Amino acid sequence: MPEQPPVTIPETITVHLGTPASDAQNITVPFAEYIKNVASSEIYPTWPEEAIRANIYAQVSYALNRVFTEWYRSQGYDFDITNSTRYDQSFVPGRDIFENISTIVDGVFNDYLTRGDAVEPLFAQYCSGTTVTCPGGLSQWGTVPLAEQGMRAEEIVRYFYGDDINFINDAPVSPNLGGSWPGTVFRLGDVGEDVRTIQRRLNRISVNYPGIPKIYPTNGVFDANTERAVRTFQQQFNLTADGLVGKATWYRIANVYNNVKRLSELNSEGLRLEDISRQYPSELREGMTGVSVQLLQYFLAVAGAYYDQLPTFEAAEIDGIFGPKTREAVQAYQRMLGLPVTGAVNRETWNALVSTYQSVLRARPLEQTLPGAIGLPAQNGAFLVEGMRGEAVRELQLAINVAARAYANIPAVTADGIFGPKTRDAVAALQQMFGLPETGAVGPLTWEALGALVRDILASSQTAEGQYPGYPVGEEANT
Repeated sequence: MPEQPPVTIPETITVHLGTPASDAQNITVPFAEYIKNVASSEIYPTWPEEAIRANIYAQVSYALNRVFTEWYRSQGYDFDITNSTRYDQSFVPGRDIFENISTIVDGVFNDYLTRGDAVEPLFAQYCSGTTVTCPGGLSQWGTVPLAEQGMRAEEIVRYFYGDDINFINDAPVSPNLGGSWPGTVFRLGDVGEDVRTIQRRLNRISVNYPGIPKIYPTNGVFDANTERAVRTFQQQFNLTADGLVGKATWYRIANVYNNVKRLSELNSEGLRLEDISRQYPSELREGMTGVSVQLLQYFLAVAGAYYDQLPTFEAAEIDGIFGPKTREAVQAYQRMLGLPVTGAVNRETWNALVSTYQSVLRARPLEQTLPGAIGLPAQNGAFLVEGMRGEAVRELQLAINVAARAYANIPAVTADGIFGPKTRDAVAALQQMFGLPETGAVGPLTWEALGALVRDILASSQTAEGQYPGYPVGEEANT
């Protein structure tokens, strides 16, 4: 099992006081208090402690499955779970909590169940075992004689759910953000982990709906293949087929993904760690290294050259090492924008910094903002990816062809302004040479490396500064 579980315990949970479609009140309560209420409503405080603990394990895991899979939010509801026993667990607002149950919950509310090598919380179905039975699930009354026979709570849980059940203990607690949609519309040219989530989910959905084209590679780059898959998905499920992933499409993808994976069933197909592992860190902080840190430093350098409140960076300091200066620059930026001054970069800080970077480049050419920067005309802060067209793509192709004249491993391309597979492959070859992730998409670090390469080649060949001559490639097509 992973040392740090990929699932966190929400600080709060929002409960709908009725059946899902009913016009009932929502209330938000601390997660531990919710479990105490459920346990006090579902079972008896006079039961043996090990029977109570076994039931609480099931109740915690059940609720976490609803939150983790966004079972209701992916259907358009604004709550995490209902209190209707037809659908979920019993929750009675304002009810008295039994003291012994409260004490037990305090010790296990951040423990949950998984099955085998799956990472999602088990949809731990259970029933009374008297008036209602549920094959494969836990019998609430059935836990009592087992506890009286001396079985521990863990043994009771495995007795009902199987020997392949794991107990994840002391999972971290984090805020419940009220849904996974990050609040932005994803489109052609976007890059990031949320795009990769879209790609992975669409690929799995396409197994059940083969009309949806596969996306390869799932690299977090919203390219033409991703846009094509999104449009097909939208057509399949009666959404506006615009190729954009806004809130409605995001949650519809989540809903269909949950269903094809059966994530809210006892016999779930299961999520493996590789299904949800992040290509990009969910948070950048001091001590980390890599391309993501280097890109962070690059954005900070551009912003620091424009805003007096921020420190400036020398080119040698954009080294991919998150040290004290990077932390201090992040803190200064957070202070300037009124964000929590943590010195670590979460999604909120990252999105704000990218927006600042793009705003600076719209206001001033990069070569006037950051000394030594590439100054390529197409470098305006936007990512270029397969499927795009226009002058920016053509300028990229001209720069590639300059590089191709000096490096045999970089293929020349037709400078037609169409970002097709051959341009993508040429970009990937450049990235391999520069030691960057081979995404085939052009972002700030690729622009920077390509610009430096072009400058050196032009200087060595005494080509006029600022000119990017094309490379004759005959009739070779790029699309």
